[in-house]
Amino acid sequence: MGDEQRSVAVIGGGIGGLTAGLCLLRAGFDVHIYEQAARLSEVGAGVQVSPNASRVLHGLGLAGALAATGVKPLAWHQRRWDDGRTLLRAPLAEALEATYGFPHYQMHRADLLAALAAAMPAERVHTGHRLTGFTDHGSSVRVRFAGGHRVTADVLVGADGIHSTVRQGLFGADTARFTGCVAYRAVVPADRLKHLDLEVTAQIWLGPGQHFVHYFISGQRMVNYVAVIEQDRWTRESWTDHGEIRDALAAYQGWHPQVREIIGAADETYVWALFDRPPMPRWSSGRVTLLGDAAHAMLPFMAQGAAQAVEDGATLAACLREDAAVPDALLRYERLRLPRTARLQEMSAGNKTRFHLPDGPAQRERDRQLTAGSQAWSFNALGWVYEHDASLLNEGGEDPHMSIRSTAKGRPT
Repeated sequence: MGDEQRSVAVIGGGIGGLTAGLCLLRAGFDVHIYEQAARLSEVGAGVQVSPNASRVLHGLGLAGALAATGVKPLAWHQRRWDDGRTLLRAPLAEALEATYGFPHYQMHRADLLAALAAAMPAERVHTGHRLTGFTDHGSSVRVRFAGGHRVTADVLVGADGIHSTVRQGLFGADTARFTGCVAYRAVVPADRLKHLDLEVTAQIWLGPGQHFVHYFISGQRMVNYVAVIEQDRWTRESWTDHGEIRDALAAYQGWHPQVREIIGAADETYVWALFDRPPMPRWSSGRVTLLGDAAHAMLPFMAQGAAQAVEDGATLAACLREDAAVPDALLRYERLRLPRTARLQEMSAGNKTRFHLPDGPAQRERDRQLTAGSQAWSFNALGWVYEHDASLLNEGGEDPHMSIRSTAKGRPT
């Protein structure tokens, strides 16, 4: 890395930005995080932390914090929308940890963010800093914030989400793509659902034009749910807004009673428009690069959005640690990460179709395949995702596990 400590400015204090900050700090960089909000917070509810992400987070010393609030699900349990029939039940928990060496957690996003924030020295996190622009001078990057504050850094990392200001500054203005889906999200106190005797699994109910997911979070004190429905357009200015429980219930008329009872037990719900972007041809230019949703926003139908942002942080730090020339390090980071995240973007988009098949021949064939492959599904289909160590730099270019594609295609998660 050279004799002088290099400086990195990370724009965005979410899960990806904080993970990157911790990885870079551990690698010996002078890193500071700039968040436009007045405080670090997460809008939303549940997040899946699969072994490829927990491997990185354990390496940052967060094993205890994750275990304190995270829930280890016994299985992925995919079910039919109306009668609740099991389509697939794939083991997680001990089986997954034994195979890949690290646990799979279901967590409240706020709990994960709090764990990351607690590990980051407070003087390195600057809230109330809204990025207005930057200039790459070749030898450094000058970064400008609202109110006149300026900083200079050797590297600028845009971890500022799907509406990234850094991406716009690099590649020009563009618009996120509405995917034709909206999601009602809510958290329900688990005590209200005791009569349902819910398993500690991630349950995914598949139905015509929509699906429903629920699982325990926060040490099994809360149940998170996500109700995804297809919708032709989104007209609100905000991509997340307060929703109405009655609207969610109306959308799930005729679904299994368990689904409707979980929806109705919430005090409030948010409704989110689901946006994504097609894979980008490049993420980096000079001393500036992107990370997380700023680079590869994807539908949440592979449960890998946050995990891939965590991986980004580990790979970025490793590349910058090994390569003295910053532009070369950032291009290497992009070369290693882009094919993997693009593949997951593609698979996540494909799961929209597979999850939402109308009842009929295609749906029956999907269900037959799921049932037939139930026992070994998570290990055969997602081994290339879960076993990945983002801190190891593969000089061969493409992730060697990316060759395991035929087993993954057509298997919803």
